[in-house]
Parts: sequence; structure tokens; C-alpha cells
Amino acid sequence: MTSYASAATRLRDVVHSATRGLVDREQLAELMVLASVADEHLLVVGPPGTAKSAVVRRVANALGGRYFEYLLGRFTEPSELFGPVDLRKLRDGRVEADVTGMLPEADIAFLDEVFLGSTAILNSLLGVLNERRFRRGHTDIQCPLRVCVGAANALPEDESLAAFADRFLLRLFVEPVPDNRLEELLAGGWSQESLGAGSTAEMSDLDLLRAQVVHVRMDEARVALADALRKLRGAGVLLSDRRIVKTQRLVAAATVLAGRQTATDADLWPLLYVLPSREAQLSAQEVLRDSLRMATNPTLRSAVEQVVLQPVSRVERLVQAARSCLDDTDGVAARTIAEALLREIDANFTVPALSPELAVERARLVVRVSEPA
Repeated sequence: MTSYASAATRLRDVVHSATRGLVDREQLAELMVLASVADEHLLVVGPPGTAKSAVVRRVANALGGRYFEYLLGRFTEPSELFGPVDLRKLRDGRVEADVTGMLPEADIAFLDEVFLGSTAILNSLLGVLNERRFRRGHTDIQCPLRVCVGAANALPEDESLAAFADRFLLRLFVEPVPDNRLEELLAGGWSQESLGAGSTAEMSDLDLLRAQVVHVRMDEARVALADALRKLRGAGVLLSDRRIVKTQRLVAAATVLAGRQTATDADLWPLLYVLPSREAQLSAQEVLRDSLRMATNPTLRSAVEQVVLQPVSRVERLVQAARSCLDDTDGVAARTIAEALLREIDANFTVPALSPELAVERARLVVRVSEPA
């Protein structure tokens, strides 16, 4: 296995560990990884209490980088994010910020209610997000930031805030866990306290893959991407030229995470997450159904499945989820999750339609739920 493939495998394991017990949140962890490798940022939109911060915190902890998290409010001061003025240097006539432990030093950042920041905060954030630089007075430093995840309950309607939101190339819209997975949610939540440390990777794994993005051969995928964009325009789903150009980095990052150096139509799926609204993403799923039917990624299975909504991607995710459940030593929680997985498998596939892999895992799940409690 190459060093790149090993790094991608470790990131895959981090995603699984970070989302144990959290239902329907694999997408968020996977898109964090994709954004980090592509040197882009992720905006998560959804109601409070949907485990946004929990997932980001777990992924950051598993990667071991410096992490900064803050809940913004109307009265948040810039110094709360970027550090106070260094008073010792101010006496000498120099205005410098003490950024120790603050956002400019972070490898991974999570900013909750990001659109509540003041104009001064958002202006400083633009430099950090766009250029990875923080400037204030005599302070001018390069930031090590790999990814910033912003969260909000809804997209902003104000035009100036919409322009700021555009700096988050990836968009994920989350909803509360659906009715058919409530048992799984309850079991996972109950077992949270007993979960030990999961799989870990290192920031060097991200950096190794980030360095490969510029070497991806894009010619074949570029033709397919242009065709997909024409279909979207024909359906009235529009993207700015800026977002169109930057989508290529996401496609290249998806290619690297899939263990390849040549992008194909199998790597176009990040395009859906670039669309800025939930409505646009839903429309694009129908418009691009044929264009994205070949989408696949062994490292980011859940993110792909939600884009293509095809049986093949669903099978891959269910097989992985079943194996994870069967490896769980917590009997009560694992049994509940196994029951939920069996319901999902049987709701989506008849027994003759099961792939050999999924049939094997289904049989193992049946044995698990049949065991005495």
C-alpha cells in the first residue's frame, strides 16, 4: 500500500471513529476531510442540537492538530478570536496581537453562529479564510489553518453576509435524525459515555494528501465537469465563475482520497456540495442523476451516497456500517443498531437483490439480534 493510500485509510478510520454513536453525521466528518485536503472551508447549516460541534470536535481531536472553537454573538469582540493587543509591545508604540492559543494559530477551527460576527470580525476572517494570513496593526502572520467549519441555523439573507458565506466553498445542510432511526439515535447517545478513544491520524496525513492535489490529471474530468455545469445552467441552477473554478480543487481532492492520480467522472460528486442552497442541491440531484451515476469513493462513502442516491453507494455504506456494528462490544447498543440496520437493508433491498457482501453482513446481523440480551 502506498503512503498516500495509507494516509487515506487512516482518515477513513478517523471518520468512522468520530461518528460512532452519532446517527447520519458521517457526511459532516467526510466533508471536513475533503475540505481539508482541498484547502477549502465548509459551512454547515441546520437547527441547534444536531451534533455539528460534536463531530467537528471529534475529528479535530483524532487528527491531533491545534483546535479552536468559538460561539459567536452580536457582542463578540475581535480579541476573543484573534487575541488581545500585546500591552508590552504597545508601550513601545507597536500594535501587535498576542495570538497564543487563538484562531490564527489553529490547524482546525469551528465557528458556531458564524454570521453573527461583527463587521470587524468578518473582515479579519476573510483574510484568514482566503489567504491563510492574519493582519492587525504590526501583526502579519501566516496561519496554519487547514479547514474552518462554520455553522449557522440558516443561510443569511443580507447581501454582505452572503458574500462572506461564499468563502465557504462546501455547503452541508443537516436535519434532525429521521423517525426510522430514532432507536439508533437513542442507543448511540446512551453509549456515548462508555466510548473510548477511537482511531487517530495525524496532520501530516492531511498534508501528504494536500500536496498531491496539484498533481492530479484533470483533463478527462474537466470535460465531464463542464458538461455537468451546462446541464445545471440549462435547468436554471447557476454557480458563480469563482465557485466553478474552485470546484476543480474538490474534484482533485476527491481523486486523491480515492487513491488515484487521474480524475474521472467518478470524482465529480463534490459539485453537488458546492451549490449554495438546499433547494439548488435537491434540483441538481435530479438534473445530474446520469452524470453522477458512476460516482464512488472508498474513503468518503456516505458523502457520495447522499449525492448519487444509487443502490451501489448505499450497499457500500450499509456493509461498512454492519461491520462496524458487529465489531462493537457493547451488546445492548450494538443490538439496537443491528436491528435498525436490518430494517434499513430490508426496506431498500429484496433478498434476491442483495449483493453477496451485503447478504453475508445481513446474515451476521440476524445472528446478533437473535442472541440473548
